[in-house]
Amino acid sequence: MLEQGTISIHTENIFPIIKKSLYSDHQIFLRELVSNAVDAIQKLKMVSRAGDYAGDIGEPEIEIAIDKDKKTLSISDNGIGMTADEVKKYINQVAFSSAEEFIHKYEGKSDQPIIGHFGLGFYSSFMVAQKVEIDTLSYQEGAQAVHWTCDGSPAFTLEDSSRTTRGTTITLSLQGEEEEFLESARIKNLVKTYCDFLPVPIKLEGEVLNKQKAPWRESPSNLTQEDYLEFYRYLYPFQEEPLLWVHLNTDYPFIINGILYFPKMRPDVDVTKGQIKLFCNQVFVSDNCEEIIPQFLMPMRGVIDSTDIPLNVSRSALQGDRTVKRIGDYIAKKVGDRLKELFRDNREQYISAWKDLGTFVKFGVLNDDKFKKQIEDIIVFRTTAKLTEKVAAETPVVEVQSSDGDAWQDVTPSPSAENSTPSAPYTTLKEYLERNKERNENRVFYSTDEATQSTYIELHKNQGLEVLFMDSFIDTHFINFLEREYQDVKFTRVDSDLDNTLLEQDKDKEIVDPKTNKTRSETIKELFEKSLNKPKLNIRTEALKSDDPQGTPPAMVLLPEILRRLREMNAMMQQGTAEFPEDHILLVNTAHPLIQNLANLNQGTIIQGDGQSSTDQLVNLICQHVYDLALMSQKGFDAEGMKSFVERSNEVLTKLTEQASK
Repeated sequence: MLEQGTISIHTENIFPIIKKSLYSDHQIFLRELVSNAVDAIQKLKMVSRAGDYAGDIGEPEIEIAIDKDKKTLSISDNGIGMTADEVKKYINQVAFSSAEEFIHKYEGKSDQPIIGHFGLGFYSSFMVAQKVEIDTLSYQEGAQAVHWTCDGSPAFTLEDSSRTTRGTTITLSLQGEEEEFLESARIKNLVKTYCDFLPVPIKLEGEVLNKQKAPWRESPSNLTQEDYLEFYRYLYPFQEEPLLWVHLNTDYPFIINGILYFPKMRPDVDVTKGQIKLFCNQVFVSDNCEEIIPQFLMPMRGVIDSTDIPLNVSRSALQGDRTVKRIGDYIAKKVGDRLKELFRDNREQYISAWKDLGTFVKFGVLNDDKFKKQIEDIIVFRTTAKLTEKVAAETPVVEVQSSDGDAWQDVTPSPSAENSTPSAPYTTLKEYLERNKERNENRVFYSTDEATQSTYIELHKNQGLEVLFMDSFIDTHFINFLEREYQDVKFTRVDSDLDNTLLEQDKDKEIVDPKTNKTRSETIKELFEKSLNKPKLNIRTEALKSDDPQGTPPAMVLLPEILRRLREMNAMMQQGTAEFPEDHILLVNTAHPLIQNLANLNQGTIIQGDGQSSTDQLVNLICQHVYDLALMSQKGFDAEGMKSFVERSNEVLTKLTEQASK
């Protein structure tokens, strides 16, 4: 026996020992031991390239072996190995980081990084093992193989070994409650989860378990479009093809590699949970990057690999880490750069992607001032204008950041004309204002619900007024943002008021009825006021401009912009639903044949008190029915309201048929 003793713990580095508790999942031990084995192989390559080892390094590999009878699990590598002195230094002196020391000595001698940034990786084995053994032979000429044994207490033994092959074998005698790790299927699953992209073959019973190739560490010029798509399918099977992706590769002011994808959005996707996988030197660390990725980019998928992200810290500490914050800003900037480039070079593809990404981009604009300044000029809205835009077939867009600089390279094939299909046109706000400045300078008409506001939209379209659709759930807040950014622009929802362009302006020419001394408009207004008997209802009579009066609505309900917004804001603050206001406007279209017939049917008389004639009753019912139809374009009826509407409708039809049959 060479030596007996106790393991040394450096007082100033005792904190990492305490952090051993951060390994909440016992299965992490396999990740740590395999990572150490890969490190040993990379170290051998380093010393070989540096000329410190002239022997044959052979084909690197890691072998996992299971012995169910002995209840042992072993991990073997053919890497650099250790001498007795190195075992004392790197194993017995727990807190000393051999990987860090080695990096300083052989910096720049390898294209593969040393993984050893997980702290006390080796000692994670004691979470599952009652005894751990190391059998190792150093690469150094004439080295003596050694065998180290520890049962989890500070006591250890170190003695000569009969090993003749270079490398290291770690053997774990598993605790009784950890025998799940003697199952091949369990080990295969753990290797796939944590070690799939490590650059060394990992074998179990002769079968290679890992893919080895990490696409995000490849040169973008070596990857085809199919390579990117295949990687996405591997990470997220049974999903639709991504919209576009970003290949990150930078080593200043921090190291980060990765491929981030914009997926097609689906209703069942929880956009509050990140799906980007975090790696450190190709070793899987976490299933999400919620503390790293800006919140508005949570829907993105893919891989981020960085050695500059602290791993063994709390989430709150991670969120406050300065480097992590800079990495998040960097990713947001590159996403903004890509969107700007796509808007400039392939607007059709940009619009196609916008349908899925627009809401999240707007969210980013509202919450990230730097991102807002980047992309505020390329926010687009669907419009009623007849623009000559086409949307390309949904071919994913590849973009990469070259390692030589910050320039983006687009290697996406251009869509062919045959694959282009017409789509609803989209426009930026600046384009809208420029296009409409002669007719309605600094005025924006918008719709928040194409279905319920269709009457108002058609009215604007028929008079050549362009309407923007701001109908996503975030647009209520986004309109307020736009008004702050464009303080000289007035934003008007199509159902809040009607522009003078939509109205006939010849009221002064109306003929006054000598019997009543009132114009027809005044008579119609009084008729509706008496029929509806709603003191808070403001009734206006206007003639809507149209070449086909029958095609316009007989009446419209208008909600004043300021009043409506105040109610919506109040409802939001109280976490309720904005109720339909009693004090709204009923605009009666005096140019519509129904309203003109109603006035003629009334024969110029005003409904009075009791004892109404059947004609008076019919006029009264028609006024209520016209109001009901106008309300239906603004709000749905509750059960009682719908019951009353159906009853009145049936009564109107009954009286009309009575009139017709006379």
